[in-house]
Amino acid sequence: MSEQGQEQEHEPQKHEQRQGTARRGGAVWALVITSIAGFMAALDNLVVTTALPSIREDLGGALDDLEWTVSAYTLTFAVLLMFGAALGDRFGRRKLFMIGLTIFTGASAAAALAPGIDGLVAARAVQGVGAAIMMPLTLTLLTAAVPAAKRGLAYGIWGAVNGLAVASGPLIGGALTEHFSWQWIFWLNVPLGVLVLPLARLRLAESYGSGARLDIRGTVLASGGLFGIVYSLIRGNVDGWSSPTVLTGLVAGAALLGAFVWHGIVSEAPVLPMRLFRSRAFAAINLSSLLMFVGMFGSIFLLSQFLQGVLGYSPTEAGLRMLPWTAMPLLVAPIAGILSDRIGGRPVVTVGLALQAIGLAWFALILSPDVSYGAQLPALAVSGVGMALYFAPAANLVMSSVRPSEQGIASGANNALREVGGALGVAVLAAVFSAQGGYGSASAFVSGLRPALWVGAGVVALAAVSAVCLPRVSVAGARDAAAAGVAREDALVG
Repeated sequence: MSEQGQEQEHEPQKHEQRQGTARRGGAVWALVITSIAGFMAALDNLVVTTALPSIREDLGGALDDLEWTVSAYTLTFAVLLMFGAALGDRFGRRKLFMIGLTIFTGASAAAALAPGIDGLVAARAVQGVGAAIMMPLTLTLLTAAVPAAKRGLAYGIWGAVNGLAVASGPLIGGALTEHFSWQWIFWLNVPLGVLVLPLARLRLAESYGSGARLDIRGTVLASGGLFGIVYSLIRGNVDGWSSPTVLTGLVAGAALLGAFVWHGIVSEAPVLPMRLFRSRAFAAINLSSLLMFVGMFGSIFLLSQFLQGVLGYSPTEAGLRMLPWTAMPLLVAPIAGILSDRIGGRPVVTVGLALQAIGLAWFALILSPDVSYGAQLPALAVSGVGMALYFAPAANLVMSSVRPSEQGIASGANNALREVGGALGVAVLAAVFSAQGGYGSASAFVSGLRPALWVGAGVVALAAVSAVCLPRVSVAGARDAAAAGVAREDALVG
Protein backbone atom coordinates (compact mmCIF):
# COMPACT_ATOMS: atom_id res chain seq x y z
CA MET A 1 0.00 0.00 0.00
CA SER A 2 1.28 3.50 -0.82
CA GLU A 3 2.20 6.04 1.84
CA GLN A 4 -0.75 8.19 0.78
CA GLY A 5 -3.09 5.23 1.05
CA GLN A 6 -1.85 4.43 4.53
CA GLU A 7 -2.39 8.04 5.55
CA GLN A 8 -5.95 7.95 4.22
CA GLU A 9 -6.58 4.66 6.03
CA HIS A 10 -5.46 6.04 9.38
CA GLU A 11 -7.01 9.51 8.99
CA PRO A 12 -10.56 8.41 9.92
CA GLN A 13 -9.21 6.76 13.05
CA LYS A 14 -7.36 9.94 14.03
CA HIS A 15 -10.47 12.01 13.37
CA GLU A 16 -12.56 9.64 15.48
CA GLN A 17 -10.05 9.96 18.33
CA ARG A 18 -10.20 13.73 18.04
CA GLN A 19 -13.99 13.76 18.26
CA GLY A 20 -13.88 11.30 21.17
CA THR A 21 -11.53 13.63 23.01
CA ALA A 22 -14.01 16.46 22.48
CA ARG A 23 -16.83 14.41 23.98
CA ARG A 24 -14.90 13.90 27.23
CA GLY A 25 -14.78 17.66 27.95
CA GLY A 26 -16.42 19.06 31.09
CA ALA A 27 -19.60 20.96 30.20
CA VAL A 28 -19.58 23.28 33.23
CA TRP A 29 -15.92 24.23 32.81
CA ALA A 30 -16.44 24.76 29.08
CA LEU A 31 -19.38 27.07 29.80
CA VAL A 32 -17.43 29.11 32.36
CA ILE A 33 -14.29 29.43 30.22
CA THR A 34 -16.03 30.24 26.93
CA SER A 35 -18.43 32.69 28.58
CA ILE A 36 -15.58 34.66 30.18
CA ALA A 37 -13.61 34.74 26.93
CA GLY A 38 -16.69 35.73 24.95
CA PHE A 39 -17.44 38.49 27.46
CA MET A 40 -13.92 39.91 27.04
CA ALA A 41 -14.13 39.97 23.24
CA ALA A 42 -17.69 41.34 23.10
CA LEU A 43 -17.05 43.96 25.78
CA ASP A 44 -14.30 45.66 23.81
CA ASN A 45 -16.68 46.60 21.01
CA LEU A 46 -18.19 49.54 22.91
CA VAL A 47 -16.18 49.82 26.13
CA VAL A 48 -13.98 52.58 24.65
CA THR A 49 -16.78 54.94 23.63
CA THR A 50 -17.32 56.60 27.03
CA ALA A 51 -13.56 56.89 27.60
CA LEU A 52 -12.75 58.82 24.40
CA PRO A 53 -12.70 62.31 25.99
CA SER A 54 -10.25 61.15 28.67
CA ILE A 55 -8.07 59.40 26.10
CA ARG A 56 -7.92 62.54 23.98
CA GLU A 57 -7.02 64.68 27.00
CA ASP A 58 -4.26 62.29 28.02
CA LEU A 59 -2.77 61.18 24.68
CA GLY A 60 -3.83 63.96 22.34
CA GLY A 61 -4.70 63.29 18.72
CA ALA A 62 -7.34 64.53 16.33
CA LEU A 63 -10.95 63.34 16.23
CA ASP A 64 -10.11 60.88 13.46
CA ASP A 65 -7.42 59.33 15.65
CA LEU A 66 -9.91 58.82 18.45
CA GLU A 67 -12.37 57.17 16.07
CA TRP A 68 -9.71 54.68 15.09
CA THR A 69 -9.43 53.53 18.71
CA VAL A 70 -12.92 52.11 18.15
CA SER A 71 -12.78 51.13 14.49
CA ALA A 72 -9.33 49.48 14.50
CA TYR A 73 -10.73 46.79 16.78
CA THR A 74 -13.99 46.42 14.86
CA LEU A 75 -12.23 46.12 11.51
CA THR A 76 -9.71 43.43 12.40
CA PHE A 77 -12.31 41.57 14.44
CA ALA A 78 -14.84 41.49 11.61
CA VAL A 79 -12.55 40.63 8.71
CA LEU A 80 -10.64 37.80 10.42
CA LEU A 81 -13.46 35.98 12.22
CA MET A 82 -14.01 33.27 9.62
CA PHE A 83 -10.28 32.73 9.23
CA GLY A 84 -9.98 32.27 13.00
CA ALA A 85 -12.73 29.66 12.95
CA ALA A 86 -11.06 27.86 10.01
CA LEU A 87 -7.71 27.80 11.80
CA GLY A 88 -9.34 26.20 14.83
CA ASP A 89 -11.09 23.56 12.75
CA ARG A 90 -7.83 22.68 11.04
CA PHE A 91 -5.24 22.81 13.83
CA GLY A 92 -7.33 22.32 16.97
CA ARG A 93 -9.93 24.57 18.50
CA ARG A 94 -8.52 24.56 22.03
CA LYS A 95 -5.02 25.27 20.76
CA LEU A 96 -6.10 28.21 18.60
CA PHE A 97 -8.46 29.46 21.31
CA MET A 98 -5.51 29.72 23.67
CA ILE A 99 -3.38 31.45 21.02
CA GLY A 100 -6.14 33.98 20.36
CA LEU A 101 -6.65 34.59 24.08
CA THR A 102 -2.91 35.13 24.55
CA ILE A 103 -2.80 37.68 21.71
CA PHE A 104 -5.87 39.47 23.06
CA THR A 105 -4.53 39.62 26.63
CA GLY A 106 -1.09 40.85 25.55
CA ALA A 107 -2.58 43.49 23.26
CA SER A 108 -4.83 44.69 26.11
CA ALA A 109 -1.75 45.28 28.28
CA ALA A 110 -0.06 47.08 25.37
CA ALA A 111 -3.11 49.33 24.97
CA ALA A 112 -3.04 50.24 28.67
CA LEU A 113 0.67 51.07 28.43
CA ALA A 114 0.43 52.95 25.10
CA PRO A 115 2.52 56.16 25.25
CA GLY A 116 0.61 57.82 22.41
CA ILE A 117 -2.52 57.62 20.29
CA ASP A 118 -0.78 55.75 17.45
CA GLY A 119 0.40 53.05 19.83
CA LEU A 120 -3.10 52.72 21.25
CA VAL A 121 -4.64 52.33 17.79
CA ALA A 122 -2.07 49.67 16.87
CA ALA A 123 -2.73 47.76 20.09
CA ARG A 124 -6.48 47.90 19.44
CA ALA A 125 -5.94 46.39 15.99
CA VAL A 126 -3.95 43.52 17.49
CA GLN A 127 -6.69 43.06 20.09
CA GLY A 128 -9.10 42.54 17.22
CA VAL A 129 -6.85 39.85 15.72
CA GLY A 130 -6.85 37.94 19.01
CA ALA A 131 -10.60 38.31 19.42
CA ALA A 132 -11.22 37.11 15.86
CA ILE A 133 -9.34 33.88 16.58
CA MET A 134 -10.81 33.40 20.06
CA MET A 135 -14.46 34.42 19.72
CA PRO A 136 -15.84 31.99 17.10
CA LEU A 137 -14.12 29.07 18.84
CA THR A 138 -15.93 29.75 22.12
CA LEU A 139 -19.19 28.48 20.63
CA THR A 140 -17.70 25.42 18.92
CA LEU A 141 -15.80 24.40 22.06
CA LEU A 142 -18.97 24.80 24.10
CA THR A 143 -20.99 22.77 21.61
CA ALA A 144 -18.42 19.96 21.67
CA ALA A 145 -18.58 19.76 25.48
CA VAL A 146 -22.34 20.01 26.13
CA PRO A 147 -24.82 17.18 25.35
CA ALA A 148 -27.32 18.09 22.65
CA ALA A 149 -30.30 17.95 25.02
CA LYS A 150 -28.79 20.60 27.31
CA ARG A 151 -27.36 22.97 24.74
CA GLY A 152 -30.32 25.35 24.90
CA LEU A 153 -29.59 26.22 28.53
CA ALA A 154 -25.84 26.41 27.88
CA TYR A 155 -26.34 28.69 24.88
CA GLY A 156 -28.70 30.75 27.01
CA ILE A 157 -26.06 31.43 29.65
CA TRP A 158 -23.37 32.00 27.00
CA GLY A 159 -25.69 34.37 25.13
CA ALA A 160 -26.62 36.21 28.33
CA VAL A 161 -22.99 36.91 29.17
CA ASN A 162 -22.17 38.02 25.63
CA GLY A 163 -25.28 40.18 25.37
CA LEU A 164 -24.51 41.78 28.71
CA ALA A 165 -20.98 42.57 27.52
CA VAL A 166 -22.16 44.26 24.32
CA ALA A 167 -24.83 46.31 26.04
CA SER A 168 -22.91 47.23 29.21
CA GLY A 169 -19.70 48.30 27.47
CA PRO A 170 -20.49 52.02 27.92
CA LEU A 171 -21.30 51.48 31.62
CA ILE A 172 -18.13 49.57 32.41
CA GLY A 173 -15.97 51.92 30.35
CA GLY A 174 -17.53 54.98 31.92
CA ALA A 175 -17.29 53.69 35.49
CA LEU A 176 -13.64 52.65 35.16
CA THR A 177 -12.72 55.93 33.45
CA GLU A 178 -14.58 58.09 35.96
CA HIS A 179 -13.38 56.36 39.13
CA PHE A 180 -9.92 55.11 38.06
CA SER A 181 -8.50 55.96 34.63
CA TRP A 182 -9.14 55.06 31.00
CA GLN A 183 -6.23 52.58 31.09
CA TRP A 184 -8.29 50.32 33.35
CA ILE A 185 -10.72 49.48 30.56
CA PHE A 186 -7.81 47.54 29.06
CA TRP A 187 -6.14 46.37 32.28
CA LEU A 188 -9.43 44.62 33.13
CA ASN A 189 -8.74 42.03 30.42
CA VAL A 190 -5.30 41.08 31.71
CA PRO A 191 -6.17 39.24 34.96
CA LEU A 192 -9.13 37.61 33.23
CA GLY A 193 -6.89 36.34 30.44
CA VAL A 194 -4.23 35.13 32.87
CA LEU A 195 -6.93 33.26 34.80
CA VAL A 196 -8.63 31.66 31.79
CA LEU A 197 -5.49 30.49 29.94
CA PRO A 198 -4.46 27.72 32.39
CA LEU A 199 -8.10 26.73 32.88
CA ALA A 200 -8.47 26.32 29.12
CA ARG A 201 -5.37 24.15 28.96
CA LEU A 202 -6.49 21.92 31.84
CA ARG A 203 -10.28 21.85 31.50
CA LEU A 204 -11.14 22.17 27.80
CA ALA A 205 -11.03 19.11 25.56
CA GLU A 206 -9.46 19.46 22.13
CA SER A 207 -11.78 19.21 19.13
CA TYR A 208 -11.40 19.56 15.38
CA GLY A 209 -13.54 20.29 12.34
CA SER A 210 -13.45 18.50 9.05
CA GLY A 211 -9.65 18.65 8.77
CA ALA A 212 -9.81 20.16 5.29
CA ARG A 213 -6.98 22.32 4.00
CA LEU A 214 -7.13 26.06 4.68
CA ASP A 215 -8.88 28.04 1.99
CA ILE A 216 -6.37 30.88 1.59
CA ARG A 217 -7.99 32.32 -1.55
CA GLY A 218 -11.44 32.43 0.05
CA THR A 219 -10.05 33.93 3.23
CA VAL A 220 -8.29 36.71 1.30
CA LEU A 221 -11.43 37.48 -0.71
CA ALA A 222 -13.68 37.54 2.37
CA SER A 223 -11.23 39.56 4.46
CA GLY A 224 -10.57 42.07 1.69
CA GLY A 225 -14.26 42.46 0.89
CA LEU A 226 -15.31 42.90 4.51
CA PHE A 227 -12.43 45.31 5.11
CA GLY A 228 -13.54 47.51 2.20
CA ILE A 229 -17.20 47.53 3.27
CA VAL A 230 -16.61 48.03 7.00
CA TYR A 231 -13.88 50.63 6.46
CA SER A 232 -16.18 52.64 4.19
CA LEU A 233 -19.09 52.41 6.62
CA ILE A 234 -16.93 53.68 9.46
CA ARG A 235 -15.34 56.46 7.42
CA GLY A 236 -18.47 57.50 5.54
CA ASN A 237 -19.69 60.02 8.11
CA VAL A 238 -16.19 61.51 8.45
CA ASP A 239 -14.94 61.66 4.85
CA GLY A 240 -18.33 61.95 3.15
CA TRP A 241 -20.27 59.16 1.47
CA SER A 242 -19.33 60.44 -2.00
CA SER A 243 -15.60 60.77 -1.28
CA PRO A 244 -13.28 58.73 -3.55
CA THR A 245 -11.91 56.72 -0.64
CA VAL A 246 -15.33 55.68 0.64
CA LEU A 247 -16.72 54.93 -2.83
CA THR A 248 -13.63 52.93 -3.76
CA GLY A 249 -13.90 50.90 -0.58
CA LEU A 250 -17.59 50.17 -1.16
CA VAL A 251 -17.16 49.19 -4.81
CA ALA A 252 -13.99 47.15 -4.28
CA GLY A 253 -15.44 45.52 -1.16
CA ALA A 254 -18.65 44.57 -2.96
CA ALA A 255 -16.65 43.16 -5.91
CA LEU A 256 -14.45 41.08 -3.62
CA LEU A 257 -17.44 39.77 -1.70
CA GLY A 258 -19.10 38.86 -4.98
CA ALA A 259 -15.96 36.95 -5.95
CA PHE A 260 -16.03 35.30 -2.53
CA VAL A 261 -19.61 34.13 -3.06
CA TRP A 262 -18.70 32.70 -6.47
CA HIS A 263 -15.65 31.02 -4.94
CA GLY A 264 -17.88 29.48 -2.27
CA ILE A 265 -20.08 28.01 -5.00
CA VAL A 266 -17.44 26.52 -7.29
CA SER A 267 -14.59 25.61 -4.91
CA GLU A 268 -14.34 22.08 -3.54
CA ALA A 269 -13.49 23.12 0.04
CA PRO A 270 -14.28 26.83 0.55
CA VAL A 271 -13.94 28.59 3.91
CA LEU A 272 -17.70 29.30 3.73
CA PRO A 273 -19.62 26.87 1.49
CA MET A 274 -22.48 28.74 -0.15
CA ARG A 275 -24.49 25.53 -0.06
CA LEU A 276 -25.06 26.26 3.65
CA PHE A 277 -27.34 29.12 2.64
CA ARG A 278 -29.56 26.66 0.80
CA SER A 279 -30.72 25.78 4.29
CA ARG A 280 -33.59 28.12 5.08
CA ALA A 281 -32.71 27.88 8.77
CA PHE A 282 -29.09 28.96 8.27
CA ALA A 283 -29.97 31.78 5.86
CA ALA A 284 -32.85 33.14 7.95
CA ILE A 285 -31.07 33.17 11.32
CA ASN A 286 -27.97 34.82 9.85
CA LEU A 287 -30.04 37.54 8.17
CA SER A 288 -31.90 38.10 11.46
CA SER A 289 -28.59 38.37 13.33
CA LEU A 290 -27.20 40.90 10.86
CA LEU A 291 -30.31 43.11 11.06
CA MET A 292 -30.59 42.77 14.84
CA PHE A 293 -27.07 44.12 15.34
CA VAL A 294 -27.66 46.96 12.88
CA GLY A 295 -30.59 48.23 14.94
CA MET A 296 -29.34 47.41 18.44
CA PHE A 297 -25.69 48.44 18.11
CA GLY A 298 -26.45 51.78 16.46
CA SER A 299 -29.18 52.58 18.98
CA ILE A 300 -27.03 51.88 22.05
CA PHE A 301 -24.23 53.97 20.54
CA LEU A 302 -26.54 57.02 20.26
CA LEU A 303 -28.64 56.50 23.40
CA SER A 304 -25.56 56.36 25.65
CA GLN A 305 -24.59 59.78 24.28
CA PHE A 306 -28.14 61.10 24.74
CA LEU A 307 -28.12 60.19 28.42
CA GLN A 308 -24.82 62.02 28.96
CA GLY A 309 -24.93 64.90 26.50
CA VAL A 310 -28.62 65.86 26.78
CA LEU A 311 -29.83 64.63 30.17
CA GLY A 312 -26.54 65.49 31.88
CA TYR A 313 -25.72 62.15 33.51
CA SER A 314 -22.12 61.15 34.16
CA PRO A 315 -20.85 58.04 32.33
CA THR A 316 -21.49 55.90 35.40
CA GLU A 317 -24.94 57.38 36.01
CA ALA A 318 -25.91 56.84 32.38
CA GLY A 319 -24.79 53.23 32.48
CA LEU A 320 -26.68 52.55 35.71
CA ARG A 321 -29.88 53.96 34.24
CA MET A 322 -29.55 51.60 31.27
CA LEU A 323 -29.40 48.53 33.52
CA PRO A 324 -33.08 47.59 32.93
CA TRP A 325 -31.97 47.06 29.31
CA THR A 326 -28.39 45.91 29.69
CA ALA A 327 -28.79 43.58 32.68
CA MET A 328 -31.93 41.88 31.40
CA PRO A 329 -30.06 39.29 29.27
CA LEU A 330 -28.35 37.95 32.38
CA LEU A 331 -31.77 37.24 33.92
CA VAL A 332 -33.91 36.24 30.96
CA ALA A 333 -31.58 34.57 28.44
CA PRO A 334 -31.15 31.31 30.43
CA ILE A 335 -34.95 31.06 30.60
CA ALA A 336 -35.07 31.73 26.86
CA GLY A 337 -32.63 28.86 26.33
CA ILE A 338 -34.86 26.48 28.27
CA LEU A 339 -37.91 27.68 26.33
CA SER A 340 -36.13 27.07 23.04
CA ASP A 341 -35.43 23.48 24.15
CA ARG A 342 -39.12 22.96 24.90
CA ILE A 343 -40.98 24.83 22.15
CA GLY A 344 -38.26 25.43 19.54
CA GLY A 345 -36.12 28.45 18.77
CA ARG A 346 -38.22 30.15 16.11
CA PRO A 347 -41.04 31.53 18.32
CA VAL A 348 -38.62 32.67 21.03
CA VAL A 349 -36.34 34.51 18.59
CA THR A 350 -39.28 36.06 16.72
CA VAL A 351 -40.91 37.38 19.89
CA GLY A 352 -37.56 38.67 21.14
CA LEU A 353 -36.84 40.62 17.97
CA ALA A 354 -40.39 42.01 17.91
CA LEU A 355 -40.03 43.22 21.52
CA GLN A 356 -36.65 44.81 20.72
CA ALA A 357 -38.23 46.69 17.82
CA ILE A 358 -41.13 47.81 20.04
CA GLY A 359 -38.69 49.04 22.69
CA LEU A 360 -36.76 51.18 20.22
CA ALA A 361 -39.98 52.58 18.75
CA TRP A 362 -41.19 53.37 22.28
CA PHE A 363 -38.00 55.36 22.87
CA ALA A 364 -38.56 57.30 19.65
CA LEU A 365 -42.11 58.21 20.75
CA ILE A 366 -41.21 59.52 24.23
CA LEU A 367 -37.96 61.34 23.41
CA SER A 368 -37.64 64.95 24.48
CA PRO A 369 -34.80 67.07 25.92
CA ASP A 370 -36.27 66.71 29.42
CA VAL A 371 -37.81 63.22 29.32
CA SER A 372 -38.00 61.67 32.79
CA TYR A 373 -36.35 58.40 33.69
CA GLY A 374 -39.73 56.95 34.66
CA ALA A 375 -40.95 57.50 31.11
CA GLN A 376 -37.88 55.71 29.73
CA LEU A 377 -38.17 52.71 32.04
CA PRO A 378 -40.81 50.70 30.09
CA ALA A 379 -38.87 51.10 26.83
CA LEU A 380 -35.67 49.99 28.55
CA ALA A 381 -37.32 46.91 30.06
CA VAL A 382 -39.05 45.85 26.84
CA SER A 383 -35.81 46.26 24.88
CA GLY A 384 -33.89 44.23 27.46
CA VAL A 385 -36.36 41.35 27.44
CA GLY A 386 -36.36 41.36 23.64
CA MET A 387 -32.57 41.26 23.40
CA ALA A 388 -32.41 38.46 25.97
CA LEU A 389 -34.99 36.33 24.15
CA TYR A 390 -32.98 36.68 20.93
CA PHE A 391 -29.44 35.82 22.04
CA ALA A 392 -29.73 32.27 23.39
CA PRO A 393 -32.03 30.67 20.79
CA ALA A 394 -30.14 32.41 17.98
CA ALA A 395 -26.92 30.65 18.95
CA ASN A 396 -28.77 27.33 19.17
CA LEU A 397 -30.38 27.84 15.76
CA VAL A 398 -27.08 28.69 14.10
CA MET A 399 -25.27 25.65 15.46
CA SER A 400 -28.14 23.22 14.83
CA SER A 401 -28.62 24.35 11.21
CA VAL A 402 -25.36 22.72 10.04
CA ARG A 403 -23.53 19.41 10.47
CA PRO A 404 -21.31 19.09 13.57
CA SER A 405 -18.10 19.27 11.51
CA GLU A 406 -19.27 22.60 10.01
CA GLN A 407 -20.17 24.32 13.27
CA GLY A 408 -16.87 26.20 13.33
CA ILE A 409 -17.63 27.63 9.89
CA ALA A 410 -21.16 28.51 10.97
CA SER A 411 -20.00 30.22 14.16
CA GLY A 412 -17.39 32.26 12.31
CA ALA A 413 -19.85 33.34 9.63
CA ASN A 414 -22.52 34.32 12.14
CA ASN A 415 -20.10 36.30 14.30
CA ALA A 416 -18.67 38.05 11.24
CA LEU A 417 -22.15 39.06 10.08
CA ARG A 418 -22.98 40.36 13.56
CA GLU A 419 -19.81 42.46 13.67
CA VAL A 420 -20.50 43.84 10.20
CA GLY A 421 -24.05 44.55 11.35
CA GLY A 422 -22.72 46.48 14.35
CA ALA A 423 -20.43 48.62 12.19
CA LEU A 424 -23.25 49.18 9.70
CA GLY A 425 -25.65 50.13 12.49
CA VAL A 426 -23.34 52.77 13.96
CA ALA A 427 -22.66 54.21 10.50
CA VAL A 428 -26.25 54.23 9.24
CA LEU A 429 -27.93 55.50 12.40
CA ALA A 430 -25.20 58.12 12.89
CA ALA A 431 -25.73 59.26 9.29
CA VAL A 432 -29.47 59.64 9.91
CA PHE A 433 -28.72 61.48 13.15
CA SER A 434 -26.32 63.88 11.41
CA ALA A 435 -28.74 64.55 8.55
CA GLN A 436 -31.67 65.40 10.85
CA GLY A 437 -29.93 66.94 13.89
CA GLY A 438 -26.59 67.26 15.60
CA TYR A 439 -24.69 68.13 18.76
CA GLY A 440 -25.42 71.86 18.71
CA SER A 441 -28.20 71.78 21.32
CA ALA A 442 -30.40 69.38 23.24
CA SER A 443 -33.30 69.90 20.85
CA ALA A 444 -31.03 69.36 17.85
CA PHE A 445 -29.76 66.11 19.37
CA VAL A 446 -33.31 64.85 19.92
CA SER A 447 -34.28 65.91 16.38
CA GLY A 448 -31.54 63.67 15.04
CA LEU A 449 -31.94 60.81 17.51
CA ARG A 450 -35.68 60.31 17.01
CA PRO A 451 -35.56 59.38 13.28
CA ALA A 452 -32.40 57.32 13.89
CA LEU A 453 -34.27 55.23 16.47
CA TRP A 454 -37.19 54.79 14.08
CA VAL A 455 -34.75 53.42 11.53
CA GLY A 456 -33.25 51.11 14.16
CA ALA A 457 -36.72 49.88 15.15
CA GLY A 458 -37.63 49.26 11.51
CA VAL A 459 -34.46 47.26 10.85
CA VAL A 460 -35.02 45.06 13.93
CA ALA A 461 -38.64 44.57 12.84
CA LEU A 462 -37.31 43.26 9.52
CA ALA A 463 -35.13 40.89 11.55
CA ALA A 464 -38.29 39.57 13.21
CA VAL A 465 -39.86 39.02 9.77
CA SER A 466 -36.77 37.08 8.72
CA ALA A 467 -37.05 34.94 11.87
CA VAL A 468 -40.63 34.05 10.95
CA CYS A 469 -39.16 32.43 7.81
CA LEU A 470 -37.23 29.93 9.94
CA PRO A 471 -38.52 26.38 9.34
CA ARG A 472 -40.95 25.12 11.92
CA VAL A 473 -39.26 22.07 13.41
CA SER A 474 -40.39 20.22 16.51
CA VAL A 475 -37.94 20.03 19.36
CA ALA A 476 -37.91 16.24 19.24
CA GLY A 477 -37.38 16.34 15.50
CA ALA A 478 -34.49 18.75 15.84
CA ARG A 479 -32.82 16.54 18.44
CA ASP A 480 -33.31 13.45 16.29
CA ALA A 481 -31.83 15.28 13.30
CA ALA A 482 -28.83 16.40 15.33
CA ALA A 483 -28.28 12.87 16.63
CA ALA A 484 -28.58 11.48 13.12
CA GLY A 485 -26.04 14.03 11.88
CA VAL A 486 -23.54 12.94 14.53
CA ALA A 487 -24.19 9.30 13.74
CA ARG A 488 -23.63 9.87 10.01
CA GLU A 489 -20.33 11.63 10.66
CA ASP A 490 -19.22 8.90 13.07
CA ALA A 491 -20.03 6.35 10.38
CA LEU A 492 -17.92 8.25 7.88
CA VAL A 493 -14.91 8.38 10.19
CA GLY A 494 -15.38 5.01 11.89
